[in-house]
Amino acid sequence: MQKTDSYSSDVKILNIDGKEYFIVGTAHISKRSADLVREVIENEKPDNVCIELDSQRYQALSEKKKWETLDLKEVIKKKQLSTLLINLLLASYQKKLGDKLGVQPGVELLEASTVAKENNIPITLCDREIRITLRRAWNSMSLWQKIKFMTVGLAGIFEKEEITEEKLEEIRDKDVLSEMMIELGKVLPVLKTVLIDERDMYLSEKIKHAVGNKIVAVVGAGHVSGICSYLESKGDVDLTSIEIIPKASPAVKLIGWGVPALIIASLVYIGLTKGSDAASSNVIFWILANGIPSAFGTLIAFGHPITIITAFLAAPLTSLTPVIGAGYVAAFVQTYYAPPIVKEFKTVTEDLNHFKLWWKNKLLRILLVFILSGLGSALGTYVGAYEIVSNLF
Repeated sequence: MQKTDSYSSDVKILNIDGKEYFIVGTAHISKRSADLVREVIENEKPDNVCIELDSQRYQALSEKKKWETLDLKEVIKKKQLSTLLINLLLASYQKKLGDKLGVQPGVELLEASTVAKENNIPITLCDREIRITLRRAWNSMSLWQKIKFMTVGLAGIFEKEEITEEKLEEIRDKDVLSEMMIELGKVLPVLKTVLIDERDMYLSEKIKHAVGNKIVAVVGAGHVSGICSYLESKGDVDLTSIEIIPKASPAVKLIGWGVPALIIASLVYIGLTKGSDAASSNVIFWILANGIPSAFGTLIAFGHPITIITAFLAAPLTSLTPVIGAGYVAAFVQTYYAPPIVKEFKTVTEDLNHFKLWWKNKLLRILLVFILSGLGSALGTYVGAYEIVSNLF
């Protein structure tokens, strides 16, 4: 059974199996939503308040140290720079709209926690770990889809379109992040599946099993419909399959190891059939074809001189193994020799909106080194492989 009593249509009330659920749909950058959250919790005095946050995002919001506490070297070691970039793109988009509205992103989620504590009500963090969500989103995309996503994301970041008062009023009534995901989902359906549909399922299951008979759940408006559908469908849902980071498909692994194996075998064959001079020439071509574009990309990113040299030396070797890319090696060295300062972590979501600041903010410059050195190495791999294989004939 579903009804909306004295509250606005942003609150859906469900009575299922003896439990009463108040699903409060919010806009993640809306003061109005924060006020509604406080009203519902104080009026209903629920047994539990469920919040669309995981522990990492909750800590970031409550302590306001989201980027300052980031261990960049650890991020690189775990090969999570790609997911960091996605996270930054999403955070920057929300911050840009939040600045227009005069409200910081996540204020209503933090308000839910604050009101619950004021009334001695337990809270339950119901969202899937953000790291898993972003890694699943990234790993679910093909190389072309990743390029497409970055293109769309960066285009949105640098877009200078002014937001009118009418547009601001429309935004106030929406869960902006979910709206953006829905729009992206039209271009890349896999993103909507991971970022919206899977989380609808995850959130509903956590809300269903929250302790107490009266539950207030504070979630983005874009999740309300999906959560209500899952709650009303009865039966438990196994979340195991969406709590793991998918591994690369056998085909991807085959290509990842197959291309280096083909290149090495070609070099050996050339040496055996055409002599050591021919093999040496091809090896030198391989080193230059990989090293020069990767080093040039690092130079364009204003990488440290040692980072540029490292990119040149690393690219020919990393291109022969799918375990790690030249971009990660270069980024790690750049982090060591030109680490970001605290101020740059604090301003990163703002600096992300200004293209020239990518070269001034050391955190963004590390991402530039990662992207451009990696692209250079990838280009060199294709050029070098084509030249070496063609020399077989």
